[in-house]
Amino acid sequence: MKKTNKKKLEEFIRVDHAGERGAIKIYEGQLLALNTIVRNDELKKKIGEMKKHEQEHSNFFENEIVKRNIKPTKFLPLWDLLGLGLGFGSTILGKKAAMLCTASVEEVIDEHYKNQINQIEVDEKNLKEKIIKFRQDELDHKDIAYEEGATKKGLYSIMDKVIKTGSKVAIKISEKI
Repeated sequence: MKKTNKKKLEEFIRVDHAGERGAIKIYEGQLLALNTIVRNDELKKKIGEMKKHEQEHSNFFENEIVKRNIKPTKFLPLWDLLGLGLGFGSTILGKKAAMLCTASVEEVIDEHYKNQINQIEVDEKNLKEKIIKFRQDELDHKDIAYEEGATKKGLYSIMDKVIKTGSKVAIKISEKI
């Protein structure tokens, strides 16, 4: 039986832990804006539901970090601040921007998780199954975002590129440091 490379596994778990925590922070930033500046109870409910999924994902990777004695990324405090700022900032720009934030991040995570799934061997069946489930949750969040008005038209296309680039940079850094 072929085994998954230990170093790769540590990178996967480290970056997924950081990413899921980052997603929670983005949603917390969005909820902060929705509770203070922008009033939209329907959107607040949807974001709250998506945040619950991210919490489940984060809890799984937090347990994996502890169980496998993997050091989390040193950038967690920075990712927390950037996630809160991105969530808050996108939401005060309006519902389309808030939903584009979700869609853009989820599109990057879809590819990221798909790549991991293809590299994890059968010796890590539970991890692979969880990532498959979490990827589906992320795809569901992306679909919700587009149903709720996310768009890449006009200036939103620039926002999409900035968010995706930032997400990809955070992934590369978090894998290694």
